[in-house]
Amino acid sequence: MKDDLPSGPSPEEFSAQIFGSAAPGGGGGLVLAPFRGVRFDPRVVGDLATVTTPPYDLIDQAEVARLRGEDGHNIVRLILPRAAGEGYGEAAATLRRWLADGALAADPEPGLYVYEAASGGRVLQRGLIGALGLRAESDGVVLPHENVYPGPVRDRLALMTAANANLEPIFLIYEGGGDAARIVDRTADRTPPVMQFRADDGLTHRLWRLADPALHARIAADLRDRQALIADGHHRYATYRALQARHHRAGDGPGPWDHGLALLVDSTRYPPHLGAIHRVLPGLPPDTAAERAAEVFHTTAFAGLAEAVAALAEAPRPAFLLGGGDAFHLLTGPDPARLAQVMTDGHSERRRALDTAVLDRLLVEDVWKVPEDEHSVEVVHDDPAAADARARRTGGTAVILNPLRVEDVLAVAAGGERVPRKSTSFGPKPRTGLVLRLLDLG
Repeated sequence: MKDDLPSGPSPEEFSAQIFGSAAPGGGGGLVLAPFRGVRFDPRVVGDLATVTTPPYDLIDQAEVARLRGEDGHNIVRLILPRAAGEGYGEAAATLRRWLADGALAADPEPGLYVYEAASGGRVLQRGLIGALGLRAESDGVVLPHENVYPGPVRDRLALMTAANANLEPIFLIYEGGGDAARIVDRTADRTPPVMQFRADDGLTHRLWRLADPALHARIAADLRDRQALIADGHHRYATYRALQARHHRAGDGPGPWDHGLALLVDSTRYPPHLGAIHRVLPGLPPDTAAERAAEVFHTTAFAGLAEAVAALAEAPRPAFLLGGGDAFHLLTGPDPARLAQVMTDGHSERRRALDTAVLDRLLVEDVWKVPEDEHSVEVVHDDPAAADARARRTGGTAVILNPLRVEDVLAVAAGGERVPRKSTSFGPKPRTGLVLRLLDLG
């Protein structure tokens, strides 16, 4: 099926088209609607830790092979079929087969789901999983803070179309403290979960089901005037919007495509962890990267990673740490004239000062002259050692960053701007495979 996405736009143009276009029947505030969730049945699949995974974009090729080899019902068979040489039609057939044999089962009536991630008895995150009403950015209800690329959206759109399902939730945060948050805490503190397991990420994941329409109404009333920020899942949200636009262009009218699966977390109760997303440039030798960077940055060499990362955390921003070679190089104090010369994109001063903005424009584009795409610039979430190890495997350069500040991300988004792509790693991220949403399930 033709994907109907614009061809050849820049990430900025593509994001504006995907996020900005209004949809028929728009209006109202933040909506998180009940739906008939589809969940793994542990009586059929066994330990739920073995069939669930992190989000798709955190799983590399080696991990796909491991997960597929350990359990025949692992959700990775649905979310990343191409990593094992299968097509999206095969993933859709697998989904329907699991439904037919009882490995997956639909709840009998619509509900919302309370989700919790905990570690050592400490609750790290609690929120609501539901069907998020899709809105244009101009409505000021669901705010993106990163641009998206056409390629990943086309990929997710092909999968979503074949499966006719939302297979994993995106992650949003909002400033709450109201009735919805009280219902979430009361449910988790006073009732037994319908699902509980400890996963290999070290966290205990729990899920409760809210089927009471009276609670749904109270939650809807509390969220009506709220605003949510997309913390994780920009490409999946863009896919929701692309699928919605396709149906509306076809004259299909209102339908399940006007919503997308999402986890909504009250950040006043459960502040998210904001980690950095590090870069790996496999085509750039580390010695070359350090030599060229020294033309515009002050550089300090370190022998060990731990010492170098500690120095990065204390360095005045913008600052970067280069790895992958025989030594680590801390970059600080960029040449002000060179910086001013390249940071002429019309963005606000706050946005131009972000570490990731300086990295993209001054280092990747100007100094190293590397194309900024998913093939030339790989990413590693919140793990400096993993970034360095990947760079060493490829003979490339790792760029280790400090995390952005939450207040900067919120201010940039509220001003109608985006932080550079892959700037933030909000967490904990919801576990994939806890609950699915089928678009053809009434």
